[in-house]
Amino acid sequence: MVLSSVLGFPRIGANREVKKAVEAYWGGKLSADELTKAAADVKKASWLSLKERGVDVIPSGDFTLYDHILDHSAAFNVIPKRYLGKGLSPLDVYFAMGRGRQTEGVDVPASEMKKWFDSNYHFVVPEFSEETEFKLNFNKALEEYNEAKALGITTRPVVVGPVTFLALGKAAKEARAGFQPISLLGQLLPVYKQLLADLKAAGVESVQIDEPVLVLDSAAIYEKQFAQAYAELAPVSPKLVLTTYYGRLDSNLTFAAKLPVAGLHIDLDRAPAQLDDVIAAVKPTSLVLSLGVVSGRNIWKTDIQAALKLVQKAADALGKERVIVATSSSLLHTPVTLASENKLTPEQKDWFSFALEKAAEVAVIASVLSGSQDPKVAEAVEANRVSIAKRREFERNSDATVRNRVAAITPDMLERKSPFAVRKEIQQKQLQLPKFPTTTIGSFPQTKEIRQARAKLNKKEITVAEYEKFIEQEIENVVRFQERIGLDLLVHGEPERNDMVQYFGEQLDGFVFTQNAWVQSYGSRYVRPPIIVSDVSRPKPITVRWSSYAQSLTSKPMKGMLTGPVTILNWSFPRADVSRELQCKQLALALRDEVVDLEKAGIKAVQVDEPALREGLPLRKADWQAYLDWALPSFKIATAGVTDALQTHSHFCYSDFDDIFPSIQALDADVISIEASKSDLKLLNTFKHYGYSNQIGPGVYDIHSPRVPSEEEIKERIAAMLTTLPADLLVINPDCGLKTRGWAETEASLVNLVNAARWARQTYA
Repeated sequence: MVLSSVLGFPRIGANREVKKAVEAYWGGKLSADELTKAAADVKKASWLSLKERGVDVIPSGDFTLYDHILDHSAAFNVIPKRYLGKGLSPLDVYFAMGRGRQTEGVDVPASEMKKWFDSNYHFVVPEFSEETEFKLNFNKALEEYNEAKALGITTRPVVVGPVTFLALGKAAKEARAGFQPISLLGQLLPVYKQLLADLKAAGVESVQIDEPVLVLDSAAIYEKQFAQAYAELAPVSPKLVLTTYYGRLDSNLTFAAKLPVAGLHIDLDRAPAQLDDVIAAVKPTSLVLSLGVVSGRNIWKTDIQAALKLVQKAADALGKERVIVATSSSLLHTPVTLASENKLTPEQKDWFSFALEKAAEVAVIASVLSGSQDPKVAEAVEANRVSIAKRREFERNSDATVRNRVAAITPDMLERKSPFAVRKEIQQKQLQLPKFPTTTIGSFPQTKEIRQARAKLNKKEITVAEYEKFIEQEIENVVRFQERIGLDLLVHGEPERNDMVQYFGEQLDGFVFTQNAWVQSYGSRYVRPPIIVSDVSRPKPITVRWSSYAQSLTSKPMKGMLTGPVTILNWSFPRADVSRELQCKQLALALRDEVVDLEKAGIKAVQVDEPALREGLPLRKADWQAYLDWALPSFKIATAGVTDALQTHSHFCYSDFDDIFPSIQALDADVISIEASKSDLKLLNTFKHYGYSNQIGPGVYDIHSPRVPSEEEIKERIAAMLTTLPADLLVINPDCGLKTRGWAETEASLVNLVNAARWARQTYA
């Protein structure tokens, strides 16, 4: 019999129950016990739903209230000292690590966040030093296993592997120079042994142990550590299924296949070409091979016939008893279910498969390979064949105008008319900005009133004219606020936007949208990615009306705000039938038209955000250049159609930019803003190494935390920046947009930012 397996499930709840409960707890409206109950209800619903869909191997231990890596840090006592001794409960320490805390005499910043591999999910980076004392504060994997068992459901616990845990961490500030977290492996393993032995004693048969670093080039240096870790863990553990995802093993397969584990999981959605090499490597062993043939990263219906061919190849080589059909990765990157989508057309709905539908696909594929005679299985396979055929027929359609325009792109469309030094002088005469100009990244708080007005419009409880009048008033409020506190380069605040990607997708042809297809980005921040289904074009201007209205209210320069083509692509669910390059260039041309129209409307600066540029970089360095060869030109296509007088900005955040900083330089934006405060300004070392000739605004405070930075903190950050950056190039701004913040903390933080910039002008005159 071939088993079916799901590696992880969305932990947000079908109706965002976790977000609502967590934010109610933060607001003092829900107790810790009530939060625990809300979480238990979501876990129960997930486990029962997977069981109902026929999944054999159901995961547990993958749920989280904020972030699964943060859970692991808390469980293993990897808690920075700044969060201890404050009189906080363990739960409040946990949340303080994730989002900071500034209340009741406690003032601590949040820990650093990074993108989880090449996804838009953010994890909280563990901090290690020689002083780290590992111990098992709680065994989350065992707790959830028992929780599911009490419901009559046998699960496979999911645990982050020891090498990945250390490899994804960073040296704490107090660590000695040159300290490497991996050096702590010997101290960490006894705690893993305790955790796994407890699972074995509880009757757990197998454990999914996630080591996704194995798909990275850097894993090669950890060969000895992998051997050490699993030699120690295997004898005391249940059967271990070594789990990789998001990419291919490549040369790391050589040692991974020799580890003393019971099974190996590979991602055949992202890396189907690795199957032959993996089969050859595991055939002489007793390893069970788990095959990720149902995508955990997209929302397209699985082509069951194509998946069956891949799994059958493995079954023929190894025997059915050594094969498991699985999702390629956790389904945390997908919405919960299509069942709640009633505004998609029947044709559109038939194209898609969300988490619960993907679970059913896994079960059907496994049933077919197991020789099932169940007529329902045969019906599901036939229905899938018909659906795939209909989608392929739709994909044959294309917009000749859009395709021809992409084909007509020429090299001169990628370049500004003059070099930066010339543009800078022209722009300064027009903008008249002071030294150390202050600005924000674009969005201002999305208040309850804004969300309610948007909801009323969608329900047709107010007219479009009434809604637009409301938005105009919100824009005026934001403009007057910025004038009052003394910001230099203003923004309109984006009250009309539901999301920085969804909003643009709704104005472009080629996208479809969902009602409830939420996906976790970080903590309680969820997004609804738009879905690209056909060729993309701009039928009319998108932002010109609001930016030009904002500019009409003030004599100060107004910055137009756009999301860049690479980010729209990476933060959408893209098409699977055409290249990402083609989709990105279609987006770039649509945005080029928007930038040109903004300049014609009198806007003197335009920011085209690309926070997902680094995120989209392939995991293997050998694949980087092919990506950069279309990603960088796409940005330049979008921004190079204007005169020298227009100041172009771009924004980047929450990724390691060191290795692609030359590519960011090559974008030739007049100003870049980049997250820096949450990562302890370590980007300054990058500036020292590469230099930067254009204007730059490293973020001076973290906006993903409600904590208000003091004026002195911001002054210290500015002073640190000026040890590396020329004073005439430094721009003062926050780390990111202010959409998720409240007005009180926003005003206090920005007042401190403006005052710190004034101090800098006097100090560095």
